[in-house]
Amino acid sequence: MIVVESMAFIGKAHYSNVMNEITNENDDDSLHKLAEQVGQALKQAHLSLVTAESCTGGWIAKMITDIPGCSDWFEAGMAAYSYEAKQALLGVRSETLMQHGAVSRETVIEMVSGAMITSGASVSVAVTGIAGPSGGTEDKPVGTVWIAWKRRGGYPIAQVFYFAGDRESVRRHTVAEALKGVLKLVS
Repeated sequence: MIVVESMAFIGKAHYSNVMNEITNENDDDSLHKLAEQVGQALKQAHLSLVTAESCTGGWIAKMITDIPGCSDWFEAGMAAYSYEAKQALLGVRSETLMQHGAVSRETVIEMVSGAMITSGASVSVAVTGIAGPSGGTEDKPVGTVWIAWKRRGGYPIAQVFYFAGDRESVRRHTVAEALKGVLKLVS
């Protein structure tokens, strides 16, 4: 599976495009181990996490809360699927949604920042995408997923991924990449 990553650092003029190939397994055991690693890293750094999820519907938060003791480092998980929920729970501006759509760099950046403000957590991750089987367009095909990460006091980082596969596969890959990004941000 090929993934195209687009990194954007808000407030800086740094953009890069990288082509990577993902070969890892994203089964339940692998996701669980990844969530454990995230928890250990957050706990060691005395940080807390909040999730803002659209296309994964709370799956990232579910993987995290499967870890015993997660209350030491997990603040909250918000599943915001509709435009209205993104606005009410995460402070995404209606102008952003109307101009760029729910699946966009602009929206995921507002989601990741809003989750941090709402929860008071020190690290946040947000995901929004088109898991399929329908909903894709020529510009945003099924499998398009934006993920953003932010650490309190830092700039949000947003990446776009294009995952192949069915709805389950797209969502599993999204959970895995979201957790890997948190681990990278904290480590």
